[in-house]
Amino acid sequence: MIQVDVVNAHPTTRLQHKPFQTSVQSVLKWGKVKQAQVTVIFVDDQELLRMNREFLNHNYFTDVITFPIEDDPLEGEIYISIDRAREQGRERSIPLYSEVSRLVIHGTLHLLGYDDGTATERQEMTRLEDQFLQKR
Repeated sequence: MIQVDVVNAHPTTRLQHKPFQTSVQSVLKWGKVKQAQVTVIFVDDQELLRMNREFLNHNYFTDVITFPIEDDPLEGEIYISIDRAREQGRERSIPLYSEVSRLVIHGTLHLLGYDDGTATERQEMTRLEDQFLQKR
């Protein structure tokens, strides 16, 4: 069974959980995962900046941080800055839900072992994100 929990920890924005739960489940099923526990946590810029500094030693804002906890069965947490998603959505002229969906998919791909450290890896992740977004 794939269990997906969504936590709204952003101080002002509340989003429906179901579309994001479905996105995580779709990516994991595509990745042949049969058992998983994934938690998606929506936070603000300041919280994700704090986490980026504390856990990754990066002193800059980011949109998503993924923490794999266990491999078998798969367990992980995906933290998403709603503030970054809103800004990026504005820049791309897309709705907040679409940008958050992309970030949820991106974080889930990280749980499956995908990385975005090089241009080639980023292109592959973007291609997969686009593929999953078209299925919605």
